[in-house]
Amino acid sequence: KYQTTPGSCNVLGISSTNMNGAIPRYSTSEAALEKALEYAKSKYGAATKMIKLRDLEFRHCEGYYSQHQNACTWPCSISEMNPDDGMNEVYRAMILWADVVLFATPIRWGTASSLYFKMVERLNCVQNQITIKDRILIKDKVASLIITGGQDNIQAVAAQMMVFLTDIGFTFPPFSFVGWSRGWSAEDMDRNIQLFAKSTYIDRSVKELVDNTVRLSGLLKQHPSNTFNAPLPKISESPSGMEEEIKKSNSSV
Repeated sequence: KYQTTPGSCNVLGISSTNMNGAIPRYSTSEAALEKALEYAKSKYGAATKMIKLRDLEFRHCEGYYSQHQNACTWPCSISEMNPDDGMNEVYRAMILWADVVLFATPIRWGTASSLYFKMVERLNCVQNQITIKDRILIKDKVASLIITGGQDNIQAVAAQMMVFLTDIGFTFPPFSFVGWSRGWSAEDMDRNIQLFAKSTYIDRSVKELVDNTVRLSGLLKQHPSNTFNAPLPKISESPSGMEEEIKKSNSSV
């Protein structure tokens, strides 16, 4: 059951940075996300949650859709088989609870982290509800991004993340990501952390990111997007489905 209301301001942060729990370290993307959640709570009275994907035990997508489209269920087939599946926490918070979702990732070899993609593959079941059931699970939810790394590729990472997230229903405000990178040759990671922690840009831009995202969420609540359509492929439009329609058409001639 959805836990959002016309007056709710539920802000979810999802951190996809990975680390060894026994050897903790400073994460710039997670630190910026924590700052964003604290600001959302203090400025807007938001209810906030943080999910650290590294703390969840969940399997990779096992491609049941490749067997048959109806084998990819909502919730995910893996969740159906394993009630303790860690992605259940993501599904409940992201789909049912959140009004706003802030995704934070480090840059790994020019793209988002592998943990982010592990989660994204398990969101196939959300997208497939559109193509199989004509059912949009994510409506009037707003997302923004926090992307940090020792090397540059921020815009490409943001673009790739946005394409997927809009394709499952998220809305993005203008100026919808914060990036931090000191470029290709900045290998002094100990200094990178010191500069990040003291950055006035990060302090300002993270707050403005939250402002843009929460305000758009409020506007969407005033004008719900119930009439929006998902121009995605549907089962009825698949080649096999069209073949059946052609047969029916020919038989009636």
